[in-house]
Amino acid sequence: MEQSQPQQRRAADQVFEESLEQLEDILQESSTEEEEISQLHTGSVNEVELTQDLTNIDLAALEDAVADIEQFLEERKKTK
Repeated sequence: MEQSQPQQRRAADQVFEESLEQLEDILQESSTEEEEISQLHTGSVNEVELTQDLTNIDLAALEDAVADIEQFLEERKKTK
């Protein structure tokens, strides 16, 4: 027996709606994965920048800062 045209349309409509839902799920998963990858990439870039900043510290400036701190602590001990 053949289905009537309205029944065929309803069946096709249901299949179409299911396909759209599947597509929406796929797109949401893809979007979530892209966000996770983006966050990982951003995090690794920040780590790289931090590492580069730490390696670019001027050793002489660091030694001067340590000397200033030591001098400050010595003067503070003398006043107590």
